[in-house]
Amino acid sequence: MILENNKVKPKTLKPMKKFNVLAVFEWLAERVFFLCAMAAVFSVAAITIFIFIKGVPAIQEIGLFNFTLGTKWKPSAELYGILPMITGSILATIGAIVIGVPVGLFTAVYLSEIASPTIIRIVKPAVELLAGIPSVLYGFFGLVVIVPLVSDVFGGSGYSLLTASFILGVMILPTIISLSEAALNAVPREFKEGALALGSSHINAVFTVLIPAAKSGIVAAIILGVGRAIGETMAVMLVAGNTPRIPGSILDPIRTMTTNIAMEMNYAVDLHFDALFGTGVVLFVFIMILNFITYLFVHRNTAK
Repeated sequence: MILENNKVKPKTLKPMKKFNVLAVFEWLAERVFFLCAMAAVFSVAAITIFIFIKGVPAIQEIGLFNFTLGTKWKPSAELYGILPMITGSILATIGAIVIGVPVGLFTAVYLSEIASPTIIRIVKPAVELLAGIPSVLYGFFGLVVIVPLVSDVFGGSGYSLLTASFILGVMILPTIISLSEAALNAVPREFKEGALALGSSHINAVFTVLIPAAKSGIVAAIILGVGRAIGETMAVMLVAGNTPRIPGSILDPIRTMTTNIAMEMNYAVDLHFDALFGTGVVLFVFIMILNFITYLFVHRNTAK
């Protein structure tokens, strides 16, 4: 009996854990996504650091005020003032806003509130195609069509602030139309129905209710369009005249910061070369300010 009570119990084997392929795949996918995100961050950081390392010493050597407020750009005489280029970029962008924003906003309103499904199927692909046209083709169109037209109608050479503004205004249309339409479609339909129930007309409801309700998204669309305009190079280079001086009228030629870099980078040396990177630093600051403003409007719109 004692032996029977003291029998050794056999050990129970623990079940082996199964190899979970799905868990391994999830782990690998997370790491790949993380590496992709870090690649984007690294690219931005590398470009930013490189531009500032090359450009800031030149700005310090020339002098911040002499560089940003100087009106003479003559590398042969060691004069590096980019105020004419800053002015040209700002004026061309303002002209693009004046031309492109009303057309883009009204087109977005038409697609969102008025157009029939048949018209939408025609117009929306055209807008998307407009976004896919290379900028150099816009420049060729402006060079062959708009420049002679401006010259015939207003006089002068046709290479002017007006021509550059028109081309940029057309180029920012897809951004403004697409994002503004999305902002309008995101407004609850109850807003419009309530206005109509109170006796408002359709168009009046659009301008007094829908557009104010979607203003954050519309402003963000405009700011993104401005970023596209201020950073454009090739199209502006072909139609603007590229004269480094402050324009006295809309028919005078201009040079923007982007075209200044593109035109002279191939043969620039020493301080001239670094001054072009300094121009890139100023342009980068402009773009970062625009992106920050866009973030504030989009964030406020999302919070609401």
